[in-house]
Amino acid sequence: MKTERFPSFDGTELALHRTGSGPPFVLLHGLFSSAQMNWIKWGHAEAIVAAGYEVLMLDFRVHGESDAPHDPAKYPQNVLVRDVVALVEHLGLVDYVLGGFSLGARTSLHAVAQGLLTPQRLVVGGMGMAGLGEWSKRSGYFLRVIDEFENIQRDDPAYLSMQFLKSQGVDRVAARLLLQTLPDMDAAELENVTMSTLVVCGDEDRDNGSAQELAQLLPEADYREVPGTHMSSVTKPDLGRVIVGWLSETG
Repeated sequence: MKTERFPSFDGTELALHRTGSGPPFVLLHGLFSSAQMNWIKWGHAEAIVAAGYEVLMLDFRVHGESDAPHDPAKYPQNVLVRDVVALVEHLGLVDYVLGGFSLGARTSLHAVAQGLLTPQRLVVGGMGMAGLGEWSKRSGYFLRVIDEFENIQRDDPAYLSMQFLKSQGVDRVAARLLLQTLPDMDAAELENVTMSTLVVCGDEDRDNGSAQELAQLLPEADYREVPGTHMSSVTKPDLGRVIVGWLSETG
């Protein structure tokens, strides 16, 4: 495993973790998580490397080992999409697989639907239609967690989210700025996602709406389920195994 840093489109320094050799697979993590928490810790990156890929894992700005600027000018609309485009351009990638979990999946879909990225194949994990088209509700939930951080009690449904943000050392000033940069997607834009796509979701995961509905709206999607909720499905080896199996089927 090697970690390096590169300047994004606006000069913000982002961390990139890379391992393995072979065709490139860009992996994006979930909201307030990191490459370490989503892809490295539970063995998913290792499984994909064993299948013959170089795994390239970005820490989004405000996440992991990347910078978390407080300047509002560093947070234009769809800033995370622009960061991923900057990564692909920085590495000079042409033939690659793109994948993400939760926010990473959402960011991948936005980038592809807008024609900014054209990966050979796409992996969409832990994402459904509500996560694409009703982001204001999801964003509002986390804005409340940030604003009431110290006053959230154990019996509050938001308590676990607060504890997760605390455990990840999330910069709440930067996180608040970031949450306001993520626009909703019109379902009609999914017609632009024409490459082979894996939609994979926990069998108890309803956090972002229906992943099955999302798969049905994508032109070339396969749907797979793995055990777990939104939080637990990414901690089980099944997620990596399903991704590797699908890569083998479609490669």
